[in-house]
Amino acid sequence: MAVNIEGKVVVITGASSGIGEATARLLAQKGAHVVLGARRTDRLEALVSAIRAEGGSARYRALDVTKREDVEAFVNFAQSEFGKVDIVINNAGVMPISPLEALKVNEWNQMIDVNVRGMLHGIAAGLPVMKKQGFGQFINVSSTAGHAVHPTGAVYSGTKFAVMAISEGLRQENDNIRVTVISPGLTKSELDDTISDPALAEGMRVSRKNAIGADAIARAIAFAVEQPADVNVSEIIMQPTASPY
Repeated sequence: MAVNIEGKVVVITGASSGIGEATARLLAQKGAHVVLGARRTDRLEALVSAIRAEGGSARYRALDVTKREDVEAFVNFAQSEFGKVDIVINNAGVMPISPLEALKVNEWNQMIDVNVRGMLHGIAAGLPVMKKQGFGQFINVSSTAGHAVHPTGAVYSGTKFAVMAISEGLRQENDNIRVTVISPGLTKSELDDTISDPALAEGMRVSRKNAIGADAIARAIAFAVEQPADVNVSEIIMQPTASPY
């Protein structure tokens, strides 16, 4: 039997577009209190206004996931507003793919900082709250790139493999906190905007013409949330039906 999402307090990083935005809209429609974080506060403000106009409950706060103090303040803000934190969705991510020989070390560091360290900051902020409450759920967004490596994507895949490993360790260490990994394949998003190589960026944009919508990933996240407390959905992998890999 599905658990009612109504009344759950959900914090979402990278909430200004794509999967984060779609998840915020869907969970708010289902009655959750959503607390949204990202750097683009103009988008967050517009999203919160749209959710409230539909009768939903939403707050927002400027957030840079690479800064631990930012993430801790973000989670504390949610707790102070609603008295608890049921779910932390570590969704913020970047994907400036390139061949290793291009030596785009700054972009490698950016992926590590956002995709891995950003998630760890979310865990560091949310875990003490959940341990004190005695319940909670982390939903960490990985990728099918966390299962297979392709040319130009080595570092990106490395960060998404790390999401998988850290999430599994977190699950094993806690018997009253659920941990779910969401691994999307090609999904409509703005990730391509972080690719600095014009040819690679264009190739990715062409590939995404057959991508699934972010709303599909949002539904998968809702499914994981709606399971009874004694059921942990460890991972959901989603791809376009016509995906070649």
